[in-house]
Amino acid sequence: MSSDRPTLPPVRLPSDAELARDALVAPLLARAVRLARWAGPDTRVDADGELVEEQLPSAAEALGLAQDDDGAAYAGEAWRVAVDTGLVVVEEPQEDEHGGEGGAVEPGGQLALVTGGAPQDVLALWLDALETALADATAPLFDDLADAIGEDGDLDLESLDWDPQREAEFLDGVLANLYLLTVAEGGAGAAPVPLPALAASMIVPDDMGEPTDDVLEQVSEAMMRLDDQFRVLEPVGLVAYQPVDEALMAEEDEDPAPVGDDEDVSRYGMVKLTPLGLYGVRARMLEAGMDVPAVGDLADKGADTLLDGVAHYPEASARAETQEWLARREAVPAARELLAAAKGTDAGSPLRRLRCQQALSLVGAEAEEAVREVLGDAELGGLARVWLAERGAADVPAPPESMIFWLAIDTIAAQLDAAGGGDLEELQELVEGLTSQHSGFFDAAWRVEHPATPEVLEAMGRLHRDKHVAKEARKAAFKSRSRTGA
Repeated sequence: MSSDRPTLPPVRLPSDAELARDALVAPLLARAVRLARWAGPDTRVDADGELVEEQLPSAAEALGLAQDDDGAAYAGEAWRVAVDTGLVVVEEPQEDEHGGEGGAVEPGGQLALVTGGAPQDVLALWLDALETALADATAPLFDDLADAIGEDGDLDLESLDWDPQREAEFLDGVLANLYLLTVAEGGAGAAPVPLPALAASMIVPDDMGEPTDDVLEQVSEAMMRLDDQFRVLEPVGLVAYQPVDEALMAEEDEDPAPVGDDEDVSRYGMVKLTPLGLYGVRARMLEAGMDVPAVGDLADKGADTLLDGVAHYPEASARAETQEWLARREAVPAARELLAAAKGTDAGSPLRRLRCQQALSLVGAEAEEAVREVLGDAELGGLARVWLAERGAADVPAPPESMIFWLAIDTIAAQLDAAGGGDLEELQELVEGLTSQHSGFFDAAWRVEHPATPEVLEAMGRLHRDKHVAKEARKAAFKSRSRTGA
């Protein structure tokens, strides 16, 4: 059986144009754009390119924010994004008329892309803004920085116990887990994920039964750190976040108690990736070299790549990918290409034929011409007859007995591969149904000229709940292996 499976399930993303619109209305990037348009020759910055303190109130006013500490903080954050993304350019520092060092400010080349660029240009701009927001999210907390200032006024970084690489890797892991929970079959989907569950996914070992008090304390600490970080990341459009209810704190600076069974879990924080967030996390994982498929990736590929690619996709994702592939092709040529790609005797071929049959069901009656062309093919004839019979087609020739049993082995081989050792209940019903419909099934099955015959018969022996039938299956598997020398 084939073992090549995608690292993650495929994600279905909106179009680049829709994502670009979401990016431009994300509060942080929108503020950065407004500040880039507000800035001019008289805008004063320090040696690091940051707005000088005296400029922050007018910058906050330009953003429609209160001219207080919060407004200044938002303005400073937006200015950093404007500089980091190239919306504004700060020239080399020089001494200004006030005696301080600063650089002249002018509009950056990226500013024109906001209105004149393609969607991909806007998304590249947003990804740069995301990197700035992620850097801010993993920076030391202000209160921690204040505590680390010594009597001499110098900042003692060693006392912070802050490792930027460790912080970044932890947040990357959290976002990857949130991504997987969103795209996985049976996962959260579009629903928000409770913050305690997300924190626990990073802290609690998979093989741990009841978490220890120490582990629960670590989860609580991680929750509070993530609460701060998601508050920073929401304005860039990465997540939709409901913060931790501050009333849960027993007293200032105390971590919340572990979640009780009767608690409203939403009070402990709820988070989900936005469609733009899914795009952003996927882009970062791709850059890191991970296999992160998206629906539509295979639309311009050949049928062989499509059938191999969707082999282990969840059913809904395989259907969506196949629909996009078919939408770019005429029905009959597409059906012929699919059938040609389904042939083969390699380990992955049974599942390719199953995906081919499912793809042909999406083509509809227009595929009949191509399907009839393979009625005499040893590998595809059974599939073709099933497809035609399901549509009530006339003049479908009866299959020879050898083809019936070959198709049975091929179908079970495909289902075994698709199950991958997971839920086998549906496969168990298929096995028991086949053996009940065909008396003497195993007398004929062990002779089937299919490379997966011994393996399929052994699996039937494991799956069938009737001990007598299961024993017959194992005997047939032994005969098949003896005959082929496998």
